[in-house]
Order: sequence, then structure tokens, then C-alpha cells
Amino acid sequence: MLLREGLVRLFDEAGFEIVASFGDADSLLAKIDDLHPDFAVLDVRMPPTFRDEGVRAAVQLRRTHPFIGILLLSQYAEEQYATELLEAGDAGVGYLLKDRISSLDELQEAVTRIAAGGTVLDEQVVRQMFARRRDPLKALTPRERDVLGLMAEGRTNQGIANSLVVGVGSVEKHVTSIFAKLAIDDTGSSHRRVLAVLAWLQR
Repeated sequence: MLLREGLVRLFDEAGFEIVASFGDADSLLAKIDDLHPDFAVLDVRMPPTFRDEGVRAAVQLRRTHPFIGILLLSQYAEEQYATELLEAGDAGVGYLLKDRISSLDELQEAVTRIAAGGTVLDEQVVRQMFARRRDPLKALTPRERDVLGLMAEGRTNQGIANSLVVGVGSVEKHVTSIFAKLAIDDTGSSHRRVLAVLAWLQR
């Protein structure tokens, strides 16, 4: 309850309108159609068992209400949960570690990016993914791996360019090369940036 009330105050101070808060995932799912929220924030572990109720609720929301932005908060960097969330939908999702949200501005930026259809992953989660499953990246150059890592964090091409101190055109060439090397075609129905991360995770 203390964590939930703290989050309500935090999001309120960040300028967001809170339409409701719940002590468990089932209560949220039962009321979601009445509330019509733009965004939902869930803890990975929620009552009654404090295992993966929040993840399962997030996955269900992605399937039944794909236009609701979803932010999962966790105490630990758990690759499996981040992967399940990404597999449930191709945009408008985020996975952040609670103790690494250092400012209201950072929180507001993450929520705004997710609500606009972007993907936000904590950099520690991204590093863990890369460290454990590098084989699919063998075909990528070191610079392409850097670009893919920043893509997985939800950065735009401009954001990647700023981070790597290169031109946007250079980033676009790297992104195109990553898609080609990971055999991700432009079908027009999928979010290729997210699929690039998933393709790497699933190989």
C-alpha cells in the first residue's frame, strides 16, 4: 500500500492525472473497461502471491487493450519478464527498475515516450540481455550492436545519433543494416525496431 500511494503521488507530481489505483492486478483488469485509461503502471510482483501477477496482467492488457500504454516496474532486472512484455505487443511498453528512476523528469520522459507508442527498457535490463545471448549478434559490427542496444532502450534515430555523436544518416544506415542482417523485412504491419530486439532474444 505504501509503495502504491507513493507512486500515485509521484505520478501526480510529474503532471499526470491518476484515474484509479488498485492493490492487485485482478481489480485493475475488472475495472479497465469502465476507466478507459491511456496508460497503466504495474509492479511485476503483485498480490496475492507476489510472483508474476503484474506481468500476466500487462500481457493480457496488451492483447485486449493494445492502445493502452504499459509500464512495468520491477525491483530486479528480469530478462524473462521484459521479453514476455515485448512479445505481447510491438509498441507502447516499458520495463524499468524502481530504484533506478532518479528524477521526475526521467519518469515523465519515459511515460510520454511509451504513451506515444515507443518502447522503454532500463539500460541494465538491455545489458543483461546482450550479455546472456550474444550469438545472434555475431553478424553485427560493434557499432551496429551499440545502435541496437540504444534502439532497445527506446531511443529514436536522433537520440541514438546524439548518444553516439554521429549523424542521423549514419544511424539510419546502421539500422537498415541491422534489419537486413537479422532478416527483418518491412511488411508494413510490424514494428521492426522491436522485432530486431526480439529476433536477437529468440535465437
